[in-house]
Amino acid sequence: MVPKILIVDDTITNLGILKKTLKEFSIFEATDGRTALKIINAEHPDLILLDIMMPGVDGHSVLSIIKNNESTRHIPVMLITSLDGIEDKLRSFEKGADDFLTKPFNPLEVKARIHSLLRVKALQDEIARIPFTLASFVGRIEIRNPLTARHGTRTAFYAEQLAKKISHQTTDHERMRIAALLHDIGYLEINDLIRKKTTPLTDEELLEIKTHPVRGTDICAAWPGTKYIIPWIRHHHERYDGFGYPDGLAGAEIPIGARILSIADAFDALTTERPYRKAYTQAEALVILLENAGNQWDPDYVALFCELAEGTDLCAEANVFQPEF
Repeated sequence: MVPKILIVDDTITNLGILKKTLKEFSIFEATDGRTALKIINAEHPDLILLDIMMPGVDGHSVLSIIKNNESTRHIPVMLITSLDGIEDKLRSFEKGADDFLTKPFNPLEVKARIHSLLRVKALQDEIARIPFTLASFVGRIEIRNPLTARHGTRTAFYAEQLAKKISHQTTDHERMRIAALLHDIGYLEINDLIRKKTTPLTDEELLEIKTHPVRGTDICAAWPGTKYIIPWIRHHHERYDGFGYPDGLAGAEIPIGARILSIADAFDALTTERPYRKAYTQAEALVILLENAGNQWDPDYVALFCELAEGTDLCAEANVFQPEF
């Protein structure tokens, strides 16, 4: 796929030179900052060449907007300037600039620097896809055990819906979905005979089961791109009263993502059939959550989850939910 490059410069001559130099790429152009921002939101370019000195919204302002937006901050930005002052460059680097082009342009230098930045961007994109690859792998593993089939997928649905009631940040919702899909990845290192056992576990087997959050943490720690969700995976079996595992955290010590995940995880466990009991109805499961709010789960988040469930068949929605990878 041909990389997309946005060139932002109010000087038509500069635009023409750069378009000719970069004709191997898919080029978008803008002559002012506002137009540039519209193109960025619509096209999601792989790289941006941005003139600093523009009327209205200047290059530094556009750069700040790009780098302070979670959905665009990873796009490399190469500033176009006729200024050689070190103070101006330092200011730009502080705002998130990735490189500079100084006028007049050297075509060979321009192409070399752009190819270098695009390689870095491709690596970042690959790293960003790693959690989704892991989650997809876990989904395939779930199929092997009918007792946990689609557990991660349904938990992801519940967790993401609750996260949307708590935070308006889209990235928080996405990370929550990935964390929920991966939360039981540690079971990959637990003996299948224990995981699939339909009779009560021995004390030794129960201790083995309780290692899965830490094992999951270790698996994810080996993969870049999962650092934000690792604490949620490690602590999704902590209790609000401090009697959970693996670290006995309590209340606000438990990461917010883990508190969300523990409610979603428990709700799915309650509303699905187990060898030793029938599935609870949604209403019955919500009563259990409320009865244990403040002890096992964050009471505020339980209340929000119950609000989420009002007038909605969450279980039916979760059963048809297909997460995006």
